[in-house]
Amino acid sequence: MTETTTSSSAAPAIKPRGVITAGGKTYYLGTGRRKKSVARVRLVAGQGKFIVNDRPLDSFFTESRDRTMVNAPLVSANLAGSMDVLVNVHGGGHTGQSGAILQGLGRALTLYDATLRKSMQDGGFLTRDSRMKERKKYGLRGARRAYQFSKR
Repeated sequence: MTETTTSSSAAPAIKPRGVITAGGKTYYLGTGRRKKSVARVRLVAGQGKFIVNDRPLDSFFTESRDRTMVNAPLVSANLAGSMDVLVNVHGGGHTGQSGAILQGLGRALTLYDATLRKSMQDGGFLTRDSRMKERKKYGLRGARRAYQFSKR
């Protein structure tokens, strides 16, 4: 009986979940959520482009508050001009979408460099903001607003 042996030295390296290599580039993925918004963020080494839903960041977010909030993880990590960020975001409004991108970008940056995890946590970029709209209750006009009461 003959045995065939395989060389274990040629085993491929195991990549962490959320890291994809395609076309000679390594992409770091992060998902962020806020209210009803979901953002899928891809981070790759590049010239500092920031594309949201196939549009530049400045044309997608017209409020400077949202643009500043979205760039905060990159500024905190000193990677603002050296990484390309590609984002697909849907659901919710501008504030929810910018919050979702913030969390997704923080998660992608921790995959890119594990030493950034502490600074991302301290900045609050990894924490899910769990505040959601309260549901409407029966017998009321909204979540808490009751119909006007008339005694006479």
